[in-house]
Amino acid sequence: MLLKSLLPGRTATKRDLWALRDVSFAVEPGETAAIIGRNGAGKTTLLRLIAGVSRPSEGRVRVHGRIAPLISVGVGFHHEMSGRENVLVNGMLLGLSRRQVAQRFDEIVAFAELDDLIDTPVKFYSSGQYVRLGFAVAVHSDPEILLVDEVLAVGDMGFQLKCFDRMRELQGSGTTILLVSHSLHAVRLLCPRVLLLSKGRLVTDAPAETAIGRYHELLSAEPTHLGGAHDPVTALSRSVEGPDGPTHHPKRGDELRYRVELQFNQAVDSPSLSFQVTSDTGIVCYAMNTKPGQTWRRFEPGDTVELEVAFNARLGGGTYRLSVVVADRNAGKLLAMNVGEVPIYIAPRPGSLGWADLEATITAFGLELSEYDDLTLKAVPGSRVGG
Repeated sequence: MLLKSLLPGRTATKRDLWALRDVSFAVEPGETAAIIGRNGAGKTTLLRLIAGVSRPSEGRVRVHGRIAPLISVGVGFHHEMSGRENVLVNGMLLGLSRRQVAQRFDEIVAFAELDDLIDTPVKFYSSGQYVRLGFAVAVHSDPEILLVDEVLAVGDMGFQLKCFDRMRELQGSGTTILLVSHSLHAVRLLCPRVLLLSKGRLVTDAPAETAIGRYHELLSAEPTHLGGAHDPVTALSRSVEGPDGPTHHPKRGDELRYRVELQFNQAVDSPSLSFQVTSDTGIVCYAMNTKPGQTWRRFEPGDTVELEVAFNARLGGGTYRLSVVVADRNAGKLLAMNVGEVPIYIAPRPGSLGWADLEATITAFGLELSEYDDLTLKAVPGSRVGG
């Protein structure tokens, strides 16, 4: 803007960019809710406003209760101080007295699993160790409101499970929890209510299943990797259909049809194709490849083909992406990766974990021990969910 204003005959133009706009909701005492959305949707900004780190440009944020915010790794830590000293400082910042911090110190360190490093300056900690110490202090400060951003994603799986168990204990004691996460599996298991943000606006405030389904509809409506005109192969269209028509959140075991129309921008003789299902972390969960070396069709620049993949969604709970990988006839030269990508979401079966659902049951003495009640965190008696 400054450079443009200095050029003869040029005027600088500016426009307002709202991180959040027209967002209004209430979370009742003891309620657990999640906030989801793509990167840049405004999730972290919303938590910063609630925590009092930022002030709203307009409107009001009302908070009643003592907050323990976990918004980013290492916030509130002094890098030159040891873990022990940071526990004391952060505990007192969260409202504990020096005596209370001392009484809970051993429990905090044990939870964080940092006995050997507690007297080491935290500047030598890894990001995961930062998170473990920060979370341990926060959840042992008896917060009335716990704000958790995606910081838990840097912890290992064992620590994440420990954190979820601790959040269940806090919720059972009446703590209000707001969770921001890209792990829809965790959101589905933990939160009965989900707020969906898109481009700074509140799109949906609904039960988890409804909000997650709406989120995947938005993902499918936005441009994904279709390829460019200079790529050897591009996708002109893609879709997923279930028993009841187009879908973005099928049920486990549904018969699905994935369709993608490919356009070849260079001559390719009998390309090899691979249908792939990847997890939300990019790991291939399943792939089906055509036979390399077979002769079936030569494509000239501009030619198109419509592929249809029929499969059974015997997948575990989570977000998956369907796509096609294209290579030359002998599968020696890669032409296109993840073309025609489409996201889908499958709700997890309580107690199950992994990319496949084998519908296993566990029995002993004639009793089925793997029959779950609903694991979702509920509001404490007397609180109003969804208000």
